Amino acid sequence: MTSSEVQDNIIEEFSQFDDWMDKYNLLIDIGKELPVIDPKYKVKDFLIEGCQSKVWLYPKFDGKLITFTADSDAIITRGIVALLIKVLSNRSPQEIISTDLYFIDKIGLRQNLSPTRSNGLLSMVRQMKLYAMAYNVKNI
Repeated sequence: MTSSEVQDNIIEEFSQFDDWMDKYNLLIDIGKELPVIDPKYKVKDFLIEGCQSKVWLYPKFDGKLITFTADSDAIITRGIVALLIKVLSNRSPQEIISTDLYFIDKIGLRQNLSPTRSNGLLSMVRQMKLYAMAYNVKNI
């Protein structure tokens, strides 16, 4: 599935709810589906700076695709990073760099987060794209 198809599925899933409390519950459920990260990656090296809660993001690059695993100590944040992983994991560095994450605004996520969570979202996206840029340069 392309990143656009995944984003369209996310938009469709969230559009089933009008109330943001229901959307938060969906976000929490999505976070619960996130596979457990290996404890050896829950260290400072993989901690995302700029997030109010703790978020660990581990990239694995096999020479072609980057696979992300993550965890957070906050349930909403865990759901947010799970959404980003759904869209950006198992993609080439170039694809991650060029992906427009339009689902964030389409589902109203950015507008319904506190300013600190919104900053955390931007930090997560930035970190995923920075990993992709680093692997892209390494791969040339």
